[in-house]
Amino acid sequence: MYFVYILFSPSKNKFYTGFTQNLEERIRKHNLNHKGFTGGCGDWILKYKEEFLDRQDALNREKQIKSWKSRKMIEQLIANL
Repeated sequence: MYFVYILFSPSKNKFYTGFTQNLEERIRKHNLNHKGFTGGCGDWILKYKEEFLDRQDALNREKQIKSWKSRKMIEQLIANL
């Protein structure tokens, strides 16, 4: 099983989109102090997830969401849960 997920950081007021096979572990790693976009704040909250059986389907969906480059569209996606 693969997951496409969207996290939100209140301190950064930003969303982050990714994909993984182990969602709990991946969120834990995002919240560790490390270099990179998600490092340093430790307050990432899961706001949205989709499940896929196929890795390529998950990767395609992640790319689709990232291609939007639109906070409004991400907020609409989350609101339509």
